[in-house]
Amino acid sequence: MIGRRTALRGLALTGAGPMLIKPASSSAATKTTGSYASFLAEIRSQATEQGVSAEIVSEALALTREPNAKVLKLDRHQPEFTLTWAQYRTRVISQGKIDAGKAALAANEVALAQVESRSGVERQPIMGIWGLESFYGRLTGSFNVVDALATLAYDGRRAAFFRAELLKSLKILNERRITPAGMTGSYAGAMGQPQFMPSAYLQYAKAFDGSPRADIWKSVPDVMMSIANYLARSGWRTGEPSAQEIRVPDSLPQAELGREHTRTLAQWMQAGVRRDDGSSFTRSNVEGAVVRPDGPGGQAFMVYHNFSVIRRYNPSDYYALGVGLMGGLTT
Repeated sequence: MIGRRTALRGLALTGAGPMLIKPASSSAATKTTGSYASFLAEIRSQATEQGVSAEIVSEALALTREPNAKVLKLDRHQPEFTLTWAQYRTRVISQGKIDAGKAALAANEVALAQVESRSGVERQPIMGIWGLESFYGRLTGSFNVVDALATLAYDGRRAAFFRAELLKSLKILNERRITPAGMTGSYAGAMGQPQFMPSAYLQYAKAFDGSPRADIWKSVPDVMMSIANYLARSGWRTGEPSAQEIRVPDSLPQAELGREHTRTLAQWMQAGVRRDDGSSFTRSNVEGAVVRPDGPGGQAFMVYHNFSVIRRYNPSDYYALGVGLMGGLTT
């Protein structure tokens, strides 16, 4: 989900180190004053004032008669747990997902090559994001987006954010990009195979054939082009890696590591850091940072500019590392 969220298929993505999801407090879920019907009437008025046709608004809002209890339950009662990087990697990068990724690549090789050429973004991060977000289109969410967003906007928890996303979803519908019934996604409103929030869809979704209507629900070329466009517009540097596994002396203090602590590779080599095969880095003037999520004895990675670009899709070190690994294993 972009826009952005901190959860992926029930796994919190909160950055390096243990990952924690805290249940929403009861005070955070206070209901908006007034009836749901009155709330929908406000949305109807606001949307039409913004130029959305009355017909589209009526068709869309007819899909939500009352707050969706399942949406509220998922939003309020997220389980609390922690994951190490090793545990996260095992859960997210399964053999089944790798096999599905290879099959998806084989089926879409020609289109993917054109996406690479047009966007300047390599296939590895495209395939990695597609796999982590929706299992290559297998898990996209079955909630109606208007119903889910209206429920969350009315409920009061992050009401302003979800109200804005709801109005943007109606704008998408007004452009006839998708039917109200066909606009499906996660319980939090993330849509289609790349799990774009409506605001991200309006900003980054891009059709493969150049038409103004990207179908991120059913068109794989549009899905790949939209992911690539997001990365390209976020500053992706063609031909540069996002991360690579490295060897780090256990004696190197954890406080000196982390993506905010950048040095040249020459300086990292002076501290004893080497490539995973034990050899020296060849481009000593390149800047990078060392990420060692599980501390001494765990995997360590040198991360570069494109790592931060992936984090703009989802602000988590775990996620960005997972994208790189998933992309490498499927391509």
